[in-house]
Amino acid sequence: MLKYEVGGKVVERVELVRKKQFGWRLDVWPFAIVYGVWLTTILPTLDFVDAAIVLAAFLVLHILVFLFTAWSVGFHCFIHFSKVNDIHQADACKITPAKFSGSKEVVPLHFRKQLGLSSSSVEQGEIYFDFRKQRFIYSKEKETFCKLPYPTKEAFGYYLKSTGHGTEAKVVAATDKWGRNVFCVGLWCLDEYWYYSLFTLFMLFMFESTMAKSRLKTLTELRRVRVDNQTLMVHRCGKWVKLSGTDLLPGDVVSIGRSSGQTGEDKSVPADMLIIAGSAIVNEAILTGESTPQWKVSIMSRGTEERLSVKRDKGHVLFGGTKILQHTPDKSFPQKTPDGGCIAVVLRTGFETSQGKLMRTILFSTERVTANSWESGLFILFLVVFAVIAAGYVLKKGLEDPTRSKYKLILSCSLIITSVIPPELPMELSIAVNTSLIALARRGIYCTEPFRIPFAGKVDICCFDKTGTLTSDDMEFCGVVGSNGSLNLESDTTKLPARTVEILASCHALVFVDNKLVGDPLEKAALKGIDWSYKSDEKAMPKRGSGHAVQIVQRHHFASHLKRMAVIVRIEEEFFAFVKGAPETIQHRLTDVPSSYVETYKKYTRQGSRVLALAFKSLPDMTVSEARSLDREAVESSLTFAGFAVFNCPIRADSAAVLSELKGSSHDLVMITGDQALTACHVASQVHIVSKPALILCPGRDGEGYEWISPDEKDKIPFSEKKVEALSETHDLCIGGDCMEMLQQTGATLRVIPFVKVFARVAPEQKELIMTTFKTVGRMTLMCGDGTNDVGALKQAHVGVALLNAVPPAQTGTSQSESSKDESGKAVKTKKLKSASEVAGKSSGLNADGSSKGKPVARLDSTNNSTSNRHSVALERQQRLKKLMEELNEEGDGRAPIVKLGDASMASPFTAKHASVAPTTDIIRQGRSTLVTTLQMFKILGLNCLATAYVLSVMYLDGVKLGDVQATISGVFTAAFFLFISHARPLPTLSAERPHPNIFCSYVFLSLLGQFAIHLFFLISSVQEAEKYMPEECIEPDSDFHPNLVNTVSYMVNMMLQVATFAVNYMGHPFNQSVTENKPFLYALLSAVGFFVVITSDLFRNLNDSLKLVPLPVGLRNKLLVWAFVMFLACYSWERLLRWAFPGKIPAWKKRQRLAAANLEKKKHD
Repeated sequence: MLKYEVGGKVVERVELVRKKQFGWRLDVWPFAIVYGVWLTTILPTLDFVDAAIVLAAFLVLHILVFLFTAWSVGFHCFIHFSKVNDIHQADACKITPAKFSGSKEVVPLHFRKQLGLSSSSVEQGEIYFDFRKQRFIYSKEKETFCKLPYPTKEAFGYYLKSTGHGTEAKVVAATDKWGRNVFCVGLWCLDEYWYYSLFTLFMLFMFESTMAKSRLKTLTELRRVRVDNQTLMVHRCGKWVKLSGTDLLPGDVVSIGRSSGQTGEDKSVPADMLIIAGSAIVNEAILTGESTPQWKVSIMSRGTEERLSVKRDKGHVLFGGTKILQHTPDKSFPQKTPDGGCIAVVLRTGFETSQGKLMRTILFSTERVTANSWESGLFILFLVVFAVIAAGYVLKKGLEDPTRSKYKLILSCSLIITSVIPPELPMELSIAVNTSLIALARRGIYCTEPFRIPFAGKVDICCFDKTGTLTSDDMEFCGVVGSNGSLNLESDTTKLPARTVEILASCHALVFVDNKLVGDPLEKAALKGIDWSYKSDEKAMPKRGSGHAVQIVQRHHFASHLKRMAVIVRIEEEFFAFVKGAPETIQHRLTDVPSSYVETYKKYTRQGSRVLALAFKSLPDMTVSEARSLDREAVESSLTFAGFAVFNCPIRADSAAVLSELKGSSHDLVMITGDQALTACHVASQVHIVSKPALILCPGRDGEGYEWISPDEKDKIPFSEKKVEALSETHDLCIGGDCMEMLQQTGATLRVIPFVKVFARVAPEQKELIMTTFKTVGRMTLMCGDGTNDVGALKQAHVGVALLNAVPPAQTGTSQSESSKDESGKAVKTKKLKSASEVAGKSSGLNADGSSKGKPVARLDSTNNSTSNRHSVALERQQRLKKLMEELNEEGDGRAPIVKLGDASMASPFTAKHASVAPTTDIIRQGRSTLVTTLQMFKILGLNCLATAYVLSVMYLDGVKLGDVQATISGVFTAAFFLFISHARPLPTLSAERPHPNIFCSYVFLSLLGQFAIHLFFLISSVQEAEKYMPEECIEPDSDFHPNLVNTVSYMVNMMLQVATFAVNYMGHPFNQSVTENKPFLYALLSAVGFFVVITSDLFRNLNDSLKLVPLPVGLRNKLLVWAFVMFLACYSWERLLRWAFPGKIPAWKKRQRLAAANLEKKKHD
């Protein structure tokens, strides 16, 4: 088979295949022969019933083959496709995606003749396939498939000279190459889901249909995400023409500005585009989850030879899906637009835009997680082995008797085998998961992939974003240090030098949008701290005092790769350059660096503060246009130091307590942030992530190699990837994004990343790499983040938790939840508003335990409130509820709300409407509870099935059967027990003990086998004892049921075993409520024990007659009661002994890490 190694982020390998003709498929001709043989040979020789049984077996095999082609891509290829050795013979590709990027697929291979080529030159045509909305083209030079290139890496000069597609032929060629800018998630992702719905055999119809409804709702929401049907001015064939956004092509020159639809809502940018003239203020919340508008400027100030990098030059790029809040055209640019918009060049369209990439991440990034995992399958296989032995025994004995009906014999053998696969298994698993879903929804936590819930119980490492997750979004301006040579912080701004205050007042990217000042919270905090005002005419003025007004003339915006920003200002006809940025960046641009410069800023970063260096320089007399045309490099050099601005980002009130609980419950903690390493280490130490001495990986002082340095720079240890594991035993390690690049280049990620506690200055792609590395070494990961920056990591983690920050932590005093409930009880009578208030109650005013803090003080007492007040309060609350309802998009069906893009919720299995990390403990508690419940269900079902296999085989041959009423009562008790154990609530605190993560462990096997042996011994002994009292009579195995002593005893023993199985295997503390705390289960157990004692004691003869139970001899009755008690004690003692001997442990991931690292090393040398 022809294979191509692609090795990209999406596709790892491509194998070429050719579809077989229908008649030559392996699910057609072999079965045609089989059916022919049956018709010509088997049917004439066997009697009709036996021949029908054989035909049924062939049909089942044929159906299984058909189903396996849907379940397995490899099997589908084997059956339907043949191998090829020449690319021109192939018509399909088997795609193997990159690791953790979903499952394999078969897609068609296309051959396209390029325009202008003759029909004879097919060899010169384009060979490509489309996979997950991306096109991959065969490259003859590289001899592999490559992604379709877009014009995103050209020199800035190339874009500045762009005039769009000059001829109609070029437009046709571009359309042919890139396709239309259509962005609609249609039925292509539903197709996969219907396969999943149809073939998930173990799911009950009702539960599956609710899952399908939830998925369909999400897909409906995704389908709405498309290119707005807006009309733009596009420069084509030398003139401006009106075109729909869906007709845009890469390379088009367009005029773009703020545009709103008929409803007044701003329309979104239809594609990724580069601004070549003008500037715009853009809301990028749909991509980043951050509501702070971003300022986008043209590339006019950049060097024409510099090449564009979309990641680095984000400040020049308008991303698809974002909304322009306001725009300013550049009137000096030679090319004029007819509608006064900014001029931009289209870079990417459709699913290649940033928004399209986000959609692909949401839909394709990771494998689907389902309940019918391989463990369930293997567990059932384990039970089937026992069933096959029992069925074989019945078949052997039955065939020895020629008078027995073969039909009934086959039926009884089938019954034995199928009874082992418990029909209630999927229902019981669904109940356990649904209970957790409802409990989480009550706490304002919504889940879109319910079967991730048991994964939460297995989590052993919790990763947290810092800004906006562990810390709040609000910045506090503390003051300025170093402006007068002192190491002490000056918080009184009146004592600061005028120049320092002027820099803080004007060196920012704040802007007025719809008469409201918007921008970075840090810059707003600085303006508020110095008590200055900023006007829409770009002038900053002191609110009081005698300072001069500062007029901003030109801005050079902050760029993450430069780590600084600058403005040119005019103060009383004099021009100045004001610069602020990262201290280490500004240091190299000062003419005179103060001796205490490094010591000062490090002192405050070690305390967890955000520090910015301020600098300025005076500029010579010039005109405004000359000032605007100054080169950025010239503006930002030869600066005079003006001090360090110090900001504080407070840690959320409950972060430390929540993380302390997680650490105490056997979880490793990790911080992943884009902030500076020293600040990150300080915050990590405050929230219990770092407890040992910290070491930060930095480049060596001499520029060679890397070394570990302590935050106070007293300890220095040379870096060696082989010594990282040993070093992590005594220190907590921290690495930055630049060091991660080094690790990737040297292939040391597997040796280093698993042992690091703090990741600083990391990009979104690196967050994803961290998650996949943890998964590779066998860790069960939880990722908690707040923006779509975290979308890849949230999707890659086993448990991703997106915090939407919609509801602030509840304060003591009046709780919105309580007042809403009170309001719904008193003023609001309609059902709709009542349900709305319940939603409000669920989603707001919740603390870590999910209960409302504070006392209800919103009682509308006549002594306190006037009637008008009452009406205004009611109206206000109704409006608040209405707003909350719209925000939640809740339909009252108890399922996860559909949350818009930008909330990261559709990419994250769990979405929490909390401005706190407390939901992580709730999810883990419910996960552990569900995991424990699932494990005990498997054990109980296993024991019940093994007992059933014995009863249906050995006892069936002896003529022992269950009556209809007996079976019904037994079934009712079983259903009640299962229902009540699945409703056991988790304990409010997480325990240090961990649940067993897998069904296949020594504890489960020994427990099952030990209990089954005790049950079997009790069952056989009881039946043998009963046979002593029975007269000799011949029992026909195929005859109808009639009551006798052996039947009565076996039924009673079955009841005792059932009660003992549930009572012994119920797992209460330290995860769930104990038997005595779970009242419904306790009452069900007691009633079952009472019922058993009553029927055994024969107190009510009429009851026993109705159950078709014969009277027991007194000696046998007493023996049964004593034996039942002894059996229960033996099983209980055995179970408790095993729980003590085999406690749950953190998986031994270090062994797997060493193995993975060794394999990687081996591959390198090969």
